[in-house]
Amino acid sequence: MKKRFSLTLLLIMSLTFVFTSLVYAQNTPTPTAAPAAAIADSAAPAEVAETVAEAPVSGSKNFAEFVFGSGIVKWFKDGGWAMWPILFVAIYALAYGVWKFITLVYAKINLNNFLNSIVALLKDKKIKEALELAKKTRGPVAAITYAGLLKYDRGTEAVDKAMESAAMIEMSYLEKGFVEMSSGITLAPMLGFLGTIAGMITAFASIAAARAVDATIVASGIMIALITTEFGLIVAIPIQFLNNIFVTMVDGLVLDMQRASEKVIETLTETK
Repeated sequence: MKKRFSLTLLLIMSLTFVFTSLVYAQNTPTPTAAPAAAIADSAAPAEVAETVAEAPVSGSKNFAEFVFGSGIVKWFKDGGWAMWPILFVAIYALAYGVWKFITLVYAKINLNNFLNSIVALLKDKKIKEALELAKKTRGPVAAITYAGLLKYDRGTEAVDKAMESAAMIEMSYLEKGFVEMSSGITLAPMLGFLGTIAGMITAFASIAAARAVDATIVASGIMIALITTEFGLIVAIPIQFLNNIFVTMVDGLVLDMQRASEKVIETLTETK
């Protein structure tokens, strides 16, 4: 799981680096083309090298427009400084969201098939085979079953306590990532609102400097200020949606663990 999370975070950070580079590429003006003869006659060697070095900028600009669209890049730039911390929060929460999704999908198994196999082995007193099956099966249900069967020789009560303790440990793993996602849900709109307030302050400063109330003076400033709130909500809403889905998935896994524990204890009681 840690390896998957590291790879996911690395991928997201790489995409962010590309996006940041393209934004800065958009800020750099495209060099004006000049005839080769004119460059050879009038430009110094250092100036020729600088012209050649600036040539890839046009390619970066075209690539940015192709991948992200010039409108998105301009929209991000117009939002001002607040867009960057919101982007960082988005990456942070998204990384944990992707990791959480992979973890929960990996933890889910076909409960009925697993329990049918375990129950059949327990009824035939094949404890070693049941332990081996639980050990090879992924997920928290198999983990608590394995922990319980390790205490088989000590009686049903020992098995029950071992499964209960293992379930608490598995629950702590299942709850990881929710705090980080909740932080993204909370911080993104707050940072967006902070950017809006900063933009409004700038807009009113423009009115004070102009010493006149004119809608055209503040309209563009207010529009740019509201972009940060928009971006904050764009980040928070899908993360909140994913968080709700993950909570439901965790609740389902908890019910599976309870059902597996009850079934194992019931089977062991019947066979003794």
